[in-house]
Amino acid sequence: MTAALTIAGLKLDFYGVHVLRGVDFAVPAGSFTGLIGPNGAGKSTLFNAVSGLYRPKAGSVRLGSVETTGLAPEKLVAAGLVRSFQLARGFPKLSVFQHLMLYGAGQPGENLLAAMLRSAAARRREEELSERAFGIARRLKLDHVLDNPVTALSGGQKKLVEIGRALMADPKILLLDEPMAGVTPSLTEQIADHLIALNQDGLTICLIEHDMALIKRLCAPVIVMAEGKTLTQGSFDEVASDIRVQEAYLGRRH
Repeated sequence: MTAALTIAGLKLDFYGVHVLRGVDFAVPAGSFTGLIGPNGAGKSTLFNAVSGLYRPKAGSVRLGSVETTGLAPEKLVAAGLVRSFQLARGFPKLSVFQHLMLYGAGQPGENLLAAMLRSAAARRREEELSERAFGIARRLKLDHVLDNPVTALSGGQKKLVEIGRALMADPKILLLDEPMAGVTPSLTEQIADHLIALNQDGLTICLIEHDMALIKRLCAPVIVMAEGKTLTQGSFDEVASDIRVQEAYLGRRH
């Protein structure tokens, strides 16, 4: 098994409160991996540590064979690791198209001189990014709202924009933190279908989700966290039948 992402002994605390207590697992390349656990298990904190928002106190993170522990978020994105957040974020005055363009790599406008001179290379790159943005919008069925401000979108559409922005960065692995939370059932199914198609195209996905029916439908393997540590992993049926997982969610029987 080739691992797209390997986490070993990852620890993190805040003012003496241990949130991650030694997380160990690997996300197989090409997989659709589920990450589950009760509230407070440390799942989102783990994503923050892996994606460079927090610096771990101990342990290591590897993207493929490359050590990435403690790298800044922009360097991780350039290396192919992109994540979403529980709450869709954006700029209220920008349109959907502008949001997608914002996340394209190698923006000519990031260089002041290139932006002012508008060289042929800069124009070509802008055209390439525009085509990519249109293609992603069509794929995610956002093309009819491309000119709308994100504030005019539904909650599910905002989640799709978040996924689209991530795709603009051309990720090797996509970390998704509850992309279906607060979304209507019909859009939940649409988002799930989009993610399945992306995974079938070769994108490695690691998904945090509390809806067990979705986890069962989408994910293999499934990794369970509890109290800041990896509890177990396996198929959905294997982890669901594990007494330790049942106790983590429901409490111990006395």
